[in-house]
Amino acid sequence: MKDAFRLGAKQAAKLIERGELTTEALLASCRERIAQREPEVKAWTFLAREFPDRARGPLFGVPVGVKDIFDTHDMPTAYGSPIYDGHRPRTDAAAVALTRRAGGTIMGKTVTAEFATFVPRETRNPLDLSRTPGGSSSGSAAAVADFMVPLAFGTQTAGSLIRPASYCGIVGYKPTFNAIARAGLKPGADSLDTVGVYGRSVEDVAFFAAALTNRQDLETKLDRAPRLGVCRTYEWDRVQPEMRKALDEAARALRADEFELPGRFKGLRESHTAILWYEIARSLADEFTRFPNKLDPALRQRCTDGFALEPKDYVRAQQHGAECRAHFAQTLGDYDVLLAPASTGEAPKGLSSTGDVAMNVVWTLLHVPCVAVPAAKSASGMPLGLQVIGRVGDDARTLACAAWIADKLGSRA
Repeated sequence: MKDAFRLGAKQAAKLIERGELTTEALLASCRERIAQREPEVKAWTFLAREFPDRARGPLFGVPVGVKDIFDTHDMPTAYGSPIYDGHRPRTDAAAVALTRRAGGTIMGKTVTAEFATFVPRETRNPLDLSRTPGGSSSGSAAAVADFMVPLAFGTQTAGSLIRPASYCGIVGYKPTFNAIARAGLKPGADSLDTVGVYGRSVEDVAFFAAALTNRQDLETKLDRAPRLGVCRTYEWDRVQPEMRKALDEAARALRADEFELPGRFKGLRESHTAILWYEIARSLADEFTRFPNKLDPALRQRCTDGFALEPKDYVRAQQHGAECRAHFAQTLGDYDVLLAPASTGEAPKGLSSTGDVAMNVVWTLLHVPCVAVPAAKSASGMPLGLQVIGRVGDDARTLACAAWIADKLGSRA
């Protein structure tokens, strides 16, 4: 099939199941696309040369990119750090093993920011090579956006999955915290780290997540228009004019209501920051102690700051997050989901930063499911994404609402 690399994941799986496409043809097409584009995009740290026999599952033959903080038994895993050059784990991370059990083909390892933090690497935005693809799931987002693979894994500890989806014009799904198994993932902030997935449609990320979790309800469709609340959050002052316009226009098109988080939710960004660096410093205690000169200086300083945080401030931040989580579902009232910017604006120029996490950290700390969908274009033609936010555990409805929203906004994106 010509241009098989452009197929969506679910479409490709159906064609393979019906015998209208072979797994070999799909892999060859994706490998050819990677060979053509990788010298410029730089999305991969390792590409598989051989593909073992695959299980006959829902993902049979579908190529998947794996962010290089997931252990893989047959590929190097360096966590974006020179400390781990040549590291070869003996086992797969749970999410990778589940992908193989479902028949997916691990195409290779994608570039991650150092230890999935804010320190950028070499990956470029495939829509404009002078811009960042976001981070820390930079390689995964770029690979899916550039049609190298239809699916890839990302993670989010601050804004590492949803923001790159917005910058690259694809769909990112951050499930409810711990909905996809985290074993075998290099820990960052253990109470925040969340495994998620990328695809080029809501249908595809729901298909992928359902295959990993055996939750077929994740592919449920809506039977009515959802009730939507537009949430500008307490970080609205950081949102750029074009993103503000995109949200306003989407709200009108979707007939969404204005929604304001109660006062107790103010300060969640500061609570997230305290938890993030307190936990990351301790997760990287060995690397920080024995290999300080191999850590990026900015990350080394953040670890120093994290160790300097008072335990009582960390406990207070965790209590704040827990209190807001306890009230969030009730706070939504009759709304099915909330709609908010997926990033503060378009992908920034240059590769020195992965962008601003202000639109993501509140939802990460709340442990709620979020789905980034393309919604508009900036004046320079770059994508602007919005995110659909649901209640803890209500992933099926969140995905269904996101699919409905993406369909309504498709012509704008």
